[in-house]
Amino acid sequence: MVTIVIKFHLSKLMGERKLKTADLARELGVNRGSIARMYHETVEKVDVELLNDLCRHFGCGIADLMEYVPDDNECVETKSETTRIK
Repeated sequence: MVTIVIKFHLSKLMGERKLKTADLARELGVNRGSIARMYHETVEKVDVELLNDLCRHFGCGIADLMEYVPDDNECVETKSETTRIK
């Protein structure tokens, strides 16, 4: 089983505006379950169109809506390489 390491901030954004999942789903014209799964962080696949609609609705960027959080067993390394073009 794959550990999901994407943290969603939809509950925070909705809480700040006192929005209910049913109300947000109605406003966006999407299934309430799609919003609820993201709200409760049980979503397994994310619809890019839904992300776009949420960012537009909340006036935020994608990083305000979700973030990558590595689990304790995962090592994250970035390497910077320079390629020379001749």
